[in-house]
Amino acid sequence: MKPADVPAVHRAALAEFESHPAPVVDLMGAQGAGAFRILLATILSARTKDACTAKVCREKLFPAVKSWDDVRRLSVDELAALVHPVGFFRQKAAAIKKIPDVLDAKFGGRIPETVEELCELPGVGRKTANLVVAVAFKKPAVCVDVHVHRIMNRMGLVKTATPLDTEMALRRVLPEKYWRTWNACFVSHGQRVCLPRNPRCGECALRRWCDTGAAR
Repeated sequence: MKPADVPAVHRAALAEFESHPAPVVDLMGAQGAGAFRILLATILSARTKDACTAKVCREKLFPAVKSWDDVRRLSVDELAALVHPVGFFRQKAAAIKKIPDVLDAKFGGRIPETVEELCELPGVGRKTANLVVAVAFKKPAVCVDVHVHRIMNRMGLVKTATPLDTEMALRRVLPEKYWRTWNACFVSHGQRVCLPRNPRCGECALRRWCDTGAAR
């Protein structure tokens, strides 16, 4: 895949994305969820399947937690019970518990709108921060998770060693108008087609642009 292929690849990936259920955080954004819910859901979604994250948010966490005051009221153990069984639920509960105090101390109680500031919050790395910026605040941001990192290297658009390297490379090569939707399209593609092991190249709508798919 070459940089000149980006528009065609984006069109094909977006068409495929729109024909399948959206990743949980993107779906929440489309349904009008605010920054509070999107931030918490994004933290929970790390290393957790979408179906689990959606079920926990819908049935346990958000019925009980509607504001930072609710987070303050609950103990870490109570928060852990609400977010179980997402991956690393105890660590995520401990991080969420700390966030209101950090928001008050550093940001006047508001959720910041930049990647760099969001990364100052407990439990928030660059992937989470970029996703919150893109989905909650509708600003250009390049979110790179393991799916995006894997697929961009397989396709040959980048040659990078880590998701952070991939983010920085994509910032250089992708026109900004594609930033917000690129992650959602390729997370969905990576969950269904471009699997970590045994990618389904024979049914891939993007194969014509993919270095790995062409070789296979």
